[in-house]
Amino acid sequence: MQIDRRLILAGGLAAAATALARPAFAQTPAPSGPFRLDPLPYPADALVPHIDARTMELHHGRHHQAYVNNLNAALKDHGTVAAMPLHDILAKLGELPEAIRATVRNNGGGHANHTMFWQVMGPPTAAGAGAAPAGALAEAIQRDLGGLDKLKADFNAAGGRVFGSGWVFVTVDRGGKLALESKPNQDTPLMDGKRVLFGNDVWEHAYYLTYQNRRPDYLAAWWNVVNWGKVGERYAAATAGTLTI
Repeated sequence: MQIDRRLILAGGLAAAATALARPAFAQTPAPSGPFRLDPLPYPADALVPHIDARTMELHHGRHHQAYVNNLNAALKDHGTVAAMPLHDILAKLGELPEAIRATVRNNGGGHANHTMFWQVMGPPTAAGAGAAPAGALAEAIQRDLGGLDKLKADFNAAGGRVFGSGWVFVTVDRGGKLALESKPNQDTPLMDGKRVLFGNDVWEHAYYLTYQNRRPDYLAAWWNVVNWGKVGERYAAATAGTLTI
């Protein structure tokens, strides 16, 4: 039986198109080590329409996982460092072996920043998400940052000024005092011995699928998914001296 070459060609092209369209989730097995990626505390589509599900899947499952993998790989021959809590490692970067210092800075910082990031967000309809801060946290925001509206304006302006990739943070000290600062790349205030109350990721991978180059729109929309209940818990932990990353 003679087979039409056009059918073969058409079938081959269709198969190729299907393969290209299918997401390729296969990855190199993660190096074993002390650090791991916890699941998101909510479904990937929980922050829609402010952050789309595909961005969350890629951001958490690809970008954050890569930081964890790279950090574990860097520490596989440095057991003393690997046994330390992450916030201590980042606070003592200058004491690390030079051969791993840059890798730990970038990937340890990325792991710490993203671990915090997933925690301080939540579905807009959930209790605490998108609502206003309350109690001691609200008092601190008013006292140190001029109130919620001024915090949002100053925070968004700081995020907009980050050149290239980076983060904008609100830090908190043991006395409960708040301050605003931004950092490049995956640097974190933990590297200066400070504690992060909350922060927003302004790398393009955090927002590009929905907002493209409109970072100010992303920064403004992000407040709709801030979980003020969780931020309040972090504030209480900071004043109790138990907040780590």
